[in-house]
Amino acid sequence: MGTTQLDSVPEPKYWHLKTVIGEALDSDFAVGEILPNERELAARFGVARATLRQALEQLELEGRLQRRRGVGTTVAPPRMGVDVSTAQQAWPGAGEDVWQSLDSAVDVPPAAVARQLDTEPDEPVHVVRRLRVSQGQPVAAELLYVPFGCVPERPTADPLGGPARARAVLRELQRLALDGQDRSVELGSARADDAKELDRLPGAPVLVVTTRYLSEGRTAAVSAATYRADTCRLTFGDSGDLVMAS
Repeated sequence: MGTTQLDSVPEPKYWHLKTVIGEALDSDFAVGEILPNERELAARFGVARATLRQALEQLELEGRLQRRRGVGTTVAPPRMGVDVSTAQQAWPGAGEDVWQSLDSAVDVPPAAVARQLDTEPDEPVHVVRRLRVSQGQPVAAELLYVPFGCVPERPTADPLGGPARARAVLRELQRLALDGQDRSVELGSARADDAKELDRLPGAPVLVVTTRYLSEGRTAAVSAATYRADTCRLTFGDSGDLVMAS
């Protein structure tokens, strides 16, 4: 990427700079390559570092760049398709599930989740924690809430720990007949725990995909999956189902 002076244009200077850098990312940089530091980039384009930062921040929001602690600003990998339609239904952990099971604990769910599960406000449930990784980087974190009554073979004093305990809860859940599921998607801000899992700053924009699993006329489990909004886009298929690509 050689020295480039920006022409006078009616649009904001940082926005025009974003377009110029975006074109350079397509032609001059490889996925994962680290960009030069801000001082060098600002000198090449003849702009103030504040203008440069605005352009880089916009490219990061659009999923073109990633800022990684201890590494710097790198070119983001191609977007990964994530299907959140309900055309194909399966229990968490079954079939071609791409999530990594991390741990399972017993805790009281948030009030909104308790209402969906039809449990008492202070009633504890199994909470399975899972992570989705793409090209070595975390892209989504999930909390799966399962009432004790849906996994009766998993006592609260389970000797298993970590991923083994999480997988055990999922196996018991899969013994139930899955009658259906529904999903909703909303924009949110990363909580401290989610931000740590996803290598983002607290408050960073995220997409929260909530899935309710139904069995024998009741809600058998509720999943709250938090996706990095900087690498996600939503599309709708011909069937009207919602599909998310990140």
